[in-house]
Amino acid sequence: MTAACEGCRGGALFETPITMAFHPIVDVRSKRAFAYEALVRGEAGQSAGAILAEVSAENRYAFDQNCRVKAIELAADLELAAEDAFLSINFLPNAVYEPRACIRLTLAAAMRTGFPVQKIIFEFTEVERLDSAHVLNILRSYRAMGFKTAIDDFGAGYAGLGLLSEFQPDFVKLDMDLIRGIEKSAVKRTIVRNTLTMLKELGVTPICEGIETVGEYDALRELGVHLMQGYLFAKPGLASLPAATWPDAAQASRATA
Repeated sequence: MTAACEGCRGGALFETPITMAFHPIVDVRSKRAFAYEALVRGEAGQSAGAILAEVSAENRYAFDQNCRVKAIELAADLELAAEDAFLSINFLPNAVYEPRACIRLTLAAAMRTGFPVQKIIFEFTEVERLDSAHVLNILRSYRAMGFKTAIDDFGAGYAGLGLLSEFQPDFVKLDMDLIRGIEKSAVKRTIVRNTLTMLKELGVTPICEGIETVGEYDALRELGVHLMQGYLFAKPGLASLPAATWPDAAQASRATA
């Protein structure tokens, strides 16, 4: 473990100052924020894409660590845990050399700020082909340490069902391409319906992301989806926890206007 830590510290620093925008994942049954996903932004207003364009093999460890620490610090300052919500942090599998070694700064940040580790979700996105054994080791290690785990963009990554057959995370986020225009597509509804059935049988909680219209919201409600994320409810708030707008309330307001 010590050798792994030395290897991590041997990389380049990530020099660009960053902050986080928080995007709510809502529970449409209780009409509350179930979690907030931390999304990287530049302190000078740079977009996530602009920041990610500066990440290289040499500095990705430092970038990944900076994101984790900043997300926890801001979440603690905003008293996110007081809302009984989770903090969802994206991580780069290729920036994790040995899970129990590379988690030290995360744990230190949580301890220093008083943020409960049991309210942290580590969200993994397949942005490139990865060593499945390495990813599984990370996910299993994080679970053993008390963190929740999630697979993002399910249905668009490289491993997909193969990874799910080896490890069942706490959450799976269905890719937004499956959600876009679902109310108009019988094919998408069939795919999502059967995916939801599979996840239920595996004991995995689904989250549907990228919801932008009331039509998509209604179609997903009919399919039994409870956890949703998208611009229909709120846009990411820069260093803030945006309140959600509820489609049911908006429809009622229009009906009585």
